[in-house]
Amino acid sequence: MKADTVKASASVPETAGKLNRGFKRNLMDWDLYLLLAPGVLYFLIFKYLPMWGVVIAFQDYSPFKGILHSNWVGFDHFIRLFQYDKFWQIFRNTILISLYNLVFFFPAPIVIALLLNEIRISWFKRSVQTVIYLPHFISWVVVAGITYLLLGTQGGMVNELIVASGGQPLPFLTTPDWFRTLLVSQSIWKEAGWGTIIFLAALSGVDTQLYEASIVDGAGRWRQLWHITLPAIRSTIFILLILRLGNILDVGFEHIFLMLNSTVNSVGDVFETYVYREGLIGGKFSYTTAVGLFKSLIGLILVVGANWLTKKFGEEGVF
Repeated sequence: MKADTVKASASVPETAGKLNRGFKRNLMDWDLYLLLAPGVLYFLIFKYLPMWGVVIAFQDYSPFKGILHSNWVGFDHFIRLFQYDKFWQIFRNTILISLYNLVFFFPAPIVIALLLNEIRISWFKRSVQTVIYLPHFISWVVVAGITYLLLGTQGGMVNELIVASGGQPLPFLTTPDWFRTLLVSQSIWKEAGWGTIIFLAALSGVDTQLYEASIVDGAGRWRQLWHITLPAIRSTIFILLILRLGNILDVGFEHIFLMLNSTVNSVGDVFETYVYREGLIGGKFSYTTAVGLFKSLIGLILVVGANWLTKKFGEEGVF
């Protein structure tokens, strides 16, 4: 018993000494922590501190009373959301547009990166990269304007060509069946090139000796792609897919708002546009905060589930 007491008392100074040495070692790197401080403050002030505002989803919030003095209503706003007669229409539209982007837009940067990786002429590769990166820097307002100029029924270039060929102008912008196709096509044109940056960076880390060894073994381009290139970027694909699932109910307010009109409202009205109408125009801050919290909860469940499945398949997850 005494021996244990002596050991415990001896370990206390030893632990304190380790803490002092660790503190002094960290103190020597004060300049690195100083560089880190602005980033930490940014996340604390603009990311974590605003999370306190989520409590108004459970209140009948009044700007005059403030958060501390507004009346608590519990889950009334969530019940009201689920009882809204167009809730399932908005939910379906949001999910379908997200799934279309997941099926068609998400693989596009991967395919483009794989194609660029096969180009051996460096100046041509850089030129192609520059061209496909440029649309990323164009605002959605300009993209929507270009779309109206190309596909509008009155003076649209595509319809002008159709009429000149003897056909009738097609109402691309006012036909519900075309709306989601247009959204996904615009997203691919604008962001697919920019999305290749991460995959090209992952491909640059592939050991070239693997390709050389495969050539000796008689493997062609397709074999190299399937057995070397894709496995090399597989973990990157899974991580980006998990992060994408976390934002599955975020389909981009500005993009949809600019393309939306009364004729396609049945297939284009999503949570973002609904929150805009009810929150910014209608002033229902507590209600729309509840809508946003519902979206965040769905995203959290999908991220955790996808991360668990990814680890089950032997890949590295986000956490």
